Amino acid sequence: MLGPSLPDAAPEGRWSVQRTMADRAAGTRGTFSGVVTFSGTDDDGALRFHEEGTVRWPAAAGETFTGPATRDYVLRPTDSPDAMDMEFHDGRPFHRMSFSADASQDRHWCNPDTYRVTYSLTGPDQFSYTWDVTGPRKDLLLESVLRRLPAAAVSPEQLDTGQLGSGQLGTDPLGSNP
Repeated sequence: MLGPSLPDAAPEGRWSVQRTMADRAAGTRGTFSGVVTFSGTDDDGALRFHEEGTVRWPAAAGETFTGPATRDYVLRPTDSPDAMDMEFHDGRPFHRMSFSADASQDRHWCNPDTYRVTYSLTGPDQFSYTWDVTGPRKDLLLESVLRRLPAAAVSPEQLDTGQLGSGQLGTDPLGSNP
């Protein structure tokens, strides 16, 4: 599923990602635009999840912070053929990723807040996930849409300079781009 399926897809599985981020307590909204690469590891069918792109978030005095952002995870096979366990890059457990109707939701507790995730498969080349984060320190809604990219679709420079049209990376699911 996460590897190549399009005829001209890169062998490692590259996906555009568009994320809207809402801090419900502060009433602020931001975005992340980038690319996720799923690539094999040397470890029992595990996949490396590498995300990089540009985050835009409200800053002091009405300004907008814009800068690079990355994160890395490892997806490990489970006993279920339609699920993988996601771990932080250092091996700590994070949550289960699944698109099956009975297992598409999971949670992660990060003291003192609870992160709840829901995955949705919308086709062979598109999926989304939503994090609903609640607790005494956070009240966030993070919605991500991933679309499979052809092999030569996007360079990092195109992401950072905004050279892509909305049709190439998709639209903001919440309808705003600060």
